[in-house]
Amino acid sequence: MQPMDPSAPGLLRAVGLLADGPVPWGRPVPAVGPGVFVVELPGPLPSAPLELTRVGKWLERVETLRLDGGRPTSRALAARLAAFWLPSQVVLYVGATPTSIANRVRALRETPLGERRPHPGGHWLQALSGLERARIWWAATDAVEEYEDALLTAFGEGVPTAERSALPDTEVVLPFANLRTPTGARKQTGLTGSIRAEPVAPTPPTRVVQLPDGDADGARGEPPARTTRAAPRPAASRRTGAAVAPKVESGGRTLEQVQLTAEGAARLQEELRVLTEERRPEVVARIRAAKELGDLKENGDYHAAREEQGFLEGRIQAIEALLRGAEVVAAPTAGGSIGLGSTVTVAADGEEVTYVLVSTSEANPSGGRISVASPVGKALLGRRAGDEVAVRTPQGEARYRVVSIG
Repeated sequence: MQPMDPSAPGLLRAVGLLADGPVPWGRPVPAVGPGVFVVELPGPLPSAPLELTRVGKWLERVETLRLDGGRPTSRALAARLAAFWLPSQVVLYVGATPTSIANRVRALRETPLGERRPHPGGHWLQALSGLERARIWWAATDAVEEYEDALLTAFGEGVPTAERSALPDTEVVLPFANLRTPTGARKQTGLTGSIRAEPVAPTPPTRVVQLPDGDADGARGEPPARTTRAAPRPAASRRTGAAVAPKVESGGRTLEQVQLTAEGAARLQEELRVLTEERRPEVVARIRAAKELGDLKENGDYHAAREEQGFLEGRIQAIEALLRGAEVVAAPTAGGSIGLGSTVTVAADGEEVTYVLVSTSEANPSGGRISVASPVGKALLGRRAGDEVAVRTPQGEARYRVVSIG
């Protein structure tokens, strides 16, 4: 089989599209409709032409930027970007838009490194010097996500094995400035918080006015005045000692730190292994086979496989995020008080039932694993053998006696 032409026109031809262009970077693209576009260099470069001063300004502009969890220097950040450079490739970025190619390309050019607006896609491009020598090719299509995915897949398949194995992430192989696929698979760069967060508008102050009885709006028959309702205040979280720890900041986002039992963490690790090592290659193979059947826009097998890939990658990201921020809690010792991970036998109405207290993400009531946030779980936390607890349920109050704690 002949190797694929690594140029932008060759990449577009490989997925069945006719390339238009090129237009030099910085000039308007004469394409007002939806479609895909490719940014390429005139020739391959042995190393990334990174501009260190731009990287430094990126760090100054975005205070939330972290590399492997810490605040990097400009050189360390530039070195990480350089590690994703592919010396044999000329394609820097593959983009798509359902509206106007011209407007999307203009938005990319006008977005400073690290800013969110006009559009942050491909923002690694702004770290490069000599970008004025780049050029843009495009192809009009309504099936923008399908062809964007096909272009990125074809690009990854054309990268030589030696270059692929040298990348920090050998699984998600994308053009230099692409950080994710349309289905959610992300390049593992080690960077977080690299885009400046949207400013949050301050909450307007509220004022409570006490009025005498009968003197409120409408009490005398006049129409009530229009008011702006204040946003409800978030409920204060109540520490149960088991399920949810205080919120922490990561990359400008507020996250809940979840506590897991050791068994629950192991179960999630095994699910992640199955998804990444077994299910993901199966779905990728189905997508590759479906592409060979013909036109992507009318290809039912391709759409079904891509939809499954989207759910799969979403679950992988959810598990990875959960494990990354989770605190694994050791089960309390036998004979002590009840906590997360405890196996508890209780007596109610002359019958004994055994529960394992777990976090909300591990709960399976039919299997005897109840959440510490459930009414029964909350009532049992901190109790000891012999204690009696009352639990309010929709059917009324139920009483439990703790028989044993394992």
